[in-house]
Amino acid sequence: MNAPLDQVMDNAGLIALADGHWFDAAEAMLRQRLARGEDDPALKLAHQFASIGHRVISLDAEDFLELAKQASGRDWSRQLQRSCFPIEPRARERGALGSLVPLYELMLEVIQLRSERHEPQALVVTAHLIAEYLCQLAWEPRLGHGGDPLKMPRDVGQRWGTDDPDCPHSSAMRSTAKRSINAGKGDVAGYTNYLDKFHSRLGDTLAVCGMNHETIDAGQRPDVGPTCPNPCSWAVRGSLEERRDLDARLRLALIYLDSPLVSLRHHAPVGHFFGVPSISEISDGWIASWKKLTQPWKDGTNPLLHALEEGTYRTDPDEALPGLSLLVSVVAKRQISPGHVLHDIADDIVTTLQHAGR
Repeated sequence: MNAPLDQVMDNAGLIALADGHWFDAAEAMLRQRLARGEDDPALKLAHQFASIGHRVISLDAEDFLELAKQASGRDWSRQLQRSCFPIEPRARERGALGSLVPLYELMLEVIQLRSERHEPQALVVTAHLIAEYLCQLAWEPRLGHGGDPLKMPRDVGQRWGTDDPDCPHSSAMRSTAKRSINAGKGDVAGYTNYLDKFHSRLGDTLAVCGMNHETIDAGQRPDVGPTCPNPCSWAVRGSLEERRDLDARLRLALIYLDSPLVSLRHHAPVGHFFGVPSISEISDGWIASWKKLTQPWKDGTNPLLHALEEGTYRTDPDEALPGLSLLVSVVAKRQISPGHVLHDIADDIVTTLQHAGR
């Protein structure tokens, strides 16, 4: 049922919604006005942008490429393409499979906006997504991509994805490893199944290979999960210094994955009425997580502590979860800060509405 005429929001109200990144509300109000017969092209374009913003802030990444095409020519459309997961196994645009950096910039931006909008459930879900792909991000400088199944076969081998008893991978990890080198060769259905059920496990699977006994001796660094006593030759390429650096960044990623902040996601089941975290619980969870992340290691090599001491990466004192972008940067071994895709979409909505009725 449509709202009464005097309850339909005017352009000034819509601009305020867009400026606050309330894309869902702006989309709904614009839809009401269009349904009443208003045919101003500016309103239609603003509605299109608001719909895109709503889906982007929800991190609907499988549709990012299509959304970017709808906004072709906008400054932010290319960045959105780079953040997508391609819907076809051999698509030219590799998006987050080619590099996870643009997607992490977007996720950090979403964290900031969810905090400003006081949406704790969505914030915790995004913090969990950051954890799921963090080990893959750690491997990206070494692999040269974000775990792209088209390129994985050239980078791994030997026991990877096999039933060799000398491989310490669990059965789930073996399945992930095997599918990661075959998903790019098959049909869309098989590739989609890989993305849906296996790709988010790839980082944990690679982490076992990166944390091996030819690189680190037992007890030198925090115990964060299974390690490999018999590494394949591909896993120990490069200098010892490079391998120790990868090991350190993987351990940091896994500490975050097992942190109190991320564990809040497991205690906040959607639809059960209970367990939705409060802002104070999130704050306490992040403080406890930060203490774990910044604990000194026995061999003195915690890369997050080194980055803090040396000022290696830029930090934002007003960050919603202070230090989160620094953690991501350290794991990635490059500067990663909150992006501006959603801010740019909001700016385009505001500009479009300012021209409405002219």
